[in-house]
Amino acid sequence: MPRALVIEDDEVTARDIVAELDAHGVTADWVANGREGLARALADGYDIITLDRMLPGMDGIDVVSELRKRAVDTPVLMISALSDVDERVRGLRAGGDDYLTKPFSPDELAARAEVLLRRRQRAGRDEVRLRVGDLELDLVRHNALRHGQPLTLLPTEFRLLEFLMRNAGQVVTRQMIFEHVWGFHFDPGTNVIDVHIGRLRRKIDGTGQAPLIRTVRGSGYTLAAAD
Repeated sequence: MPRALVIEDDEVTARDIVAELDAHGVTADWVANGREGLARALADGYDIITLDRMLPGMDGIDVVSELRKRAVDTPVLMISALSDVDERVRGLRAGGDDYLTKPFSPDELAARAEVLLRRRQRAGRDEVRLRVGDLELDLVRHNALRHGQPLTLLPTEFRLLEFLMRNAGQVVTRQMIFEHVWGFHFDPGTNVIDVHIGRLRRKIDGTGQAPLIRTVRGSGYTLAAAD
């Protein structure tokens, strides 16, 4: 089973995180202090770390910065009540792999953790081609095929499809798509995701082909091979 280190000073939040990870097959240890969290992260081989931004003993930014200075590449999901763009960017630039704002949905926490765990599992592999059913994406040649037929994708459509394929079978939220495809300075109040998902569907889900992209009402989107 994957192992997680939860560094969080609020006991209620920490227990919620531990319970959610456990429900998804991840064994979690909890520490409430930044310095203790850093020591545990350096000493034990965890697969993922959830890290509160504001901690006693040592700030979350300092914790992740020190981990990266010491070449610890464990994925870090930063969690904070500080939601403005500058704080999120600061956390990512310090070495965080993702950033989740409080209050958060347990389902989104689990989804983001699963994404980071899959990314870690791929580390060290020279992955140049993604496949979901009869859909293929060549990351070197930058082309896509569906049932052996080439697809003409714009650059943003290619990035969107890559993100969906890397997380095939999992629900990705609109916020996750914004952050990973467009970046943190994008305005989530627009309908740009709907427009691009619609275009992508028309290109990959042609006449007579089983649809791969599905809308999960109230949650986001998922891409999966036809049943």
